[in-house]
Amino acid sequence: MFKCFRTVFAVAVLTVGTYAAAAEMAERHPDTYVVKRGDTLWDISARFLKKPWLWPEIWQANPQIQNPHLIYPGDVISLAYLDRVAVQPGPRQEAPLNAIPLSDIEAYLKDRRVVDSFEHLPHVAALEEDRLRGSGGHNIYVRGLDGAQAGQRFLVVRPTARFTDNPRAQDLDFRGKTIRGEIDQWKDIVEQTGKGAFLGYELAKVNVATFTRGVVPGTEVSTLVADIGGHEVRVGDRLIPVDAQPYDLHFFPHAPAADPAGKLRVLAVADALTSGGTRDVIAISGGRLDGVDNGTVFSIWRNGSHTANRMAHPGSSRISESTKPGAGRVSLPDEYASHAMVFRTFDKVSYALVMEGVDVTRVGYELKHPDATY
Repeated sequence: MFKCFRTVFAVAVLTVGTYAAAAEMAERHPDTYVVKRGDTLWDISARFLKKPWLWPEIWQANPQIQNPHLIYPGDVISLAYLDRVAVQPGPRQEAPLNAIPLSDIEAYLKDRRVVDSFEHLPHVAALEEDRLRGSGGHNIYVRGLDGAQAGQRFLVVRPTARFTDNPRAQDLDFRGKTIRGEIDQWKDIVEQTGKGAFLGYELAKVNVATFTRGVVPGTEVSTLVADIGGHEVRVGDRLIPVDAQPYDLHFFPHAPAADPAGKLRVLAVADALTSGGTRDVIAISGGRLDGVDNGTVFSIWRNGSHTANRMAHPGSSRISESTKPGAGRVSLPDEYASHAMVFRTFDKVSYALVMEGVDVTRVGYELKHPDATY
């Protein structure tokens, strides 16, 4: 009897799974598709599914696929069954596809990172001929660079922003100290808890330098030469060793492991803006410590405001909108704005790319599960 129950249960689960997969299939999806150069995993997923972030669930039903994260130009993808995908390998003469266009995110993969601290890093103490700026081919003199070898390469990075859940933008001066003003790439840092919780410092690459000479007796600095083609180097810039592969290039869109509702928000929008659209980069207030990983997809929502009840209080002088409910106010529902996919994570902050949407994505908007309906 128990064996019979297990059989019935297994059939029921398979039936439900098949129905769920069929319900999520995109209308007029192709029976087969030949992968082309320039495709992305997100675009291919969208050809078959209404929700591209459910693609891994279909792949998981295919043990014959050795690595579903690697799809190549020339591969032929077909829907063998409603909930199964088959792949006929192509020539494998080109690099595998990425989840999103690297051109949209390259600067945030190579040139930017978020760290808990930077004060301990070696710093530029002076420049050749006592210049205020050092350009390509100039010597730069660095304190605190011990144990380096001739020819070793270092990234010259500059602290540009202090990420916090305080609503005021926090730019950093040449020492990495907070000042008021415009931020290089991020316009506003938004309130999340109201306590000003620290989330991390962003470091931006300005150049690359080559170690040429260690500390000379009677001095305190090592000598490096800045590359031609980079940005100008300033006193106070920091140095970190070049990492040959500091980021993950291959990841798959998927839903978050836990519902983030009420916990995560849009911290900032790139290019010194407070709002962005499709293919814009955003920073969010969650990272590895929150279970966020590369490929995680979130839906982004405008929080419903609490507007003054003009019918009940026609003469009220209250501001029409508030972030908090109260007597004499009408609470409005949250409204969906967009979907975004994480492409690089740090401990408490992640970078994401807005993939699609019906409205602008603004600083302060809330992140929810991609299937959220309210």
